[in-house]
Amino acid sequence: MARKKREMISPDLTPLIDVVFLILIFFMVSTTLKKDERALSLILPSGTSTQKIEKREINIELTKDELAMDGKKMRFDDLKKRLSTIKEKDKVINIMIDKRVIYERVMKLLDSLSEYGFNNINLVEKRK
Repeated sequence: MARKKREMISPDLTPLIDVVFLILIFFMVSTTLKKDERALSLILPSGTSTQKIEKREINIELTKDELAMDGKKMRFDDLKKRLSTIKEKDKVINIMIDKRVIYERVMKLLDSLSEYGFNNINLVEKRK
């Protein structure tokens, strides 16, 4: 009698691989990659308030060497030009100041805002 060769039976992995790739693509597409709208790397001081930054507000960041408005780096002269073009003077302005910034630089920013009639100003602190 001749012996029959047995073929090794292995499961078909193609459908399993297809499902894994579909799940991977689903999670990649459905995940929102929220970009922080900050242009500068800041170390904010701690505080106790719970304020939220909204899109319709103006966000200004200040470090000891740089300045940014709504995520775009600029100089103080450019900031003044942008402030002069804003019509709604009652807009909320969130200022994020690095804790290593000297007081004179902060006063220069606040004077610029005051010069163009902006009085609704928030100083943003580090969130816990």
